[in-house]
Amino acid sequence: MLIREILQKALDGASLSREEITSLFRVPLFSEESAMMLAASRRKSEHAGNGLAEVHAQVGLNIAPCPRNCSFCSFAAKNKVFTERVEISAEEAVAKAKQLEGDGANAVYIMSTADYSFEKFVNISREIRKSLRPETVLVANIGDFTREQAKKLKDTGFVGIYHAVRLGEGRDTTIPVNKRLMTFKNAREAGLSLGTCVEPVGNEHSIEELVEKTIITRDAKPVYSGAARRIPAAGANLLWAEAGANPRDTEKETEGKRGMTVKECIKVFEEAEWHVLQGPSKFYGA
Repeated sequence: MLIREILQKALDGASLSREEITSLFRVPLFSEESAMMLAASRRKSEHAGNGLAEVHAQVGLNIAPCPRNCSFCSFAAKNKVFTERVEISAEEAVAKAKQLEGDGANAVYIMSTADYSFEKFVNISREIRKSLRPETVLVANIGDFTREQAKKLKDTGFVGIYHAVRLGEGRDTTIPVNKRLMTFKNAREAGLSLGTCVEPVGNEHSIEELVEKTIITRDAKPVYSGAARRIPAAGANLLWAEAGANPRDTEKETEGKRGMTVKECIKVFEEAEWHVLQGPSKFYGA
């Protein structure tokens, strides 16, 4: 099947086969077919978002040498980027979340490292939830969790989670793929929406693995999906503003280095001729 036909099939809403997805990944970057893919992906994103882009913002609660040791993460203990444990207070977390909300974020994520106390995460998140407007969308970005913990996240006021089966999962991380998939299931059964990505994409990943993770992501039926490199790059209708800790940065306060503010994210979208949603995230069903 020609690339043009595969793209039209996707635009028509049909599910692509493994072979068709593989064909798209094999398209040379500087080619006519590549330009066609960019145009089709823009149309697909505009249709999914009703012509609107969203800015999701994240507050990192802690920095710590994480024992999960994901090779691509600055928090990994073995990478020795962060050697001390640093945690922000509930008051600091509330202030950062309110700032992001006030700046126009469509959703506020609360993130911690995988070994951060779940109870502490919930307690701080409750304080954040109480401080934000009722309609503000709150999303959890934490390690794997049980069915009971998923219910507690829902009761705390989270409407969804960000979670992913990463490239190299079980090889470049110490976490089995099945454990990540179980977290997907636990979240779904608790009524939490899933946001995810194919990430973190690097030159070392084969087309076969990229296709595999793309299909896993699609089968999870997330409210949004995308692709993320280890080095940030624009290219979809969802951006994250970040405050505090960031697993893709080497600074304790990412907003001073790699992390973008909500307003900076909005500017990126406007330069790409996107209209940015005003108000709560539509991806997470608000």
